[in-house]
Amino acid sequence: MPPTPATDPLVIAGRTFGSRLLMGTGKFSGPRVMADALEASGTEIVTVALRRVDLTRPDEDILAHVDRERYLLLPNTSGARDAGEAVRLARLARASGLSSWVKLEVTPDPRYLLPDPVETLRAAEALVAEGFTVLPYIGADPVLAKHLEEAGTATVMPLGSPIGSGRGLRTRDAVGIIVETCRVPVVVDAGLGVPSHAAAAMELGADAVLVNTAVAVARDPVAMAAAFRKGVEAGRQAYLAGRSPVLPEARASSPLTGFLRDEP
Repeated sequence: MPPTPATDPLVIAGRTFGSRLLMGTGKFSGPRVMADALEASGTEIVTVALRRVDLTRPDEDILAHVDRERYLLLPNTSGARDAGEAVRLARLARASGLSSWVKLEVTPDPRYLLPDPVETLRAAEALVAEGFTVLPYIGADPVLAKHLEEAGTATVMPLGSPIGSGRGLRTRDAVGIIVETCRVPVVVDAGLGVPSHAAAAMELGADAVLVNTAVAVARDPVAMAAAFRKGVEAGRQAYLAGRSPVLPEARASSPLTGFLRDEP
């Protein structure tokens, strides 16, 4: 029987989720499209950039369009340039009643938005010590991923390719090592452009993926969100089924002898 959310849940920090697709909220053309896409995706975890939120008027901005009874709100520290900025943003979110869960992003480079490994680790250690549930966005660095796991983060979130690039799983080999060596859930984040990219990450053994731009800027974001949902589900089922071996040469799927005989 194929896996179901009940038989194969995603577990992060002791909390169980039926969907393995996390969704972002940036770049949508409007709040109604965003809300419809979130619903079509089947997601249960939604990220929101803290720099886009007016914490003094939460009912009048993007938060008003995210059903917090239905979705776990995951504030992210997008735009933070160092550990200090990231920690301050996370503290502000918790103090405002948003969440003690935080997607940690430290991206000082404005061109490629690559995460700073040193500052990310520093911020993670500080936030874990303060009781936050930390989901850090990182380069596909297996050594850093282990350091973050040992620091107490709830997941590691290696990039597939640069944020918003749509280039897919360019870090396949490194992500495979992270999946093999880390005991916390591995969430592939950034650069996934089409559902087949998400399926490839899941086939590799990733526990989940996070998608934003590929859905938000699609011609039909709601349809694309539904397609990503299916891609993630198919990739996970394929991983659990166990793929056929990769061989250096052809191997016939049907016997080449024993079924044709020459007439005398």
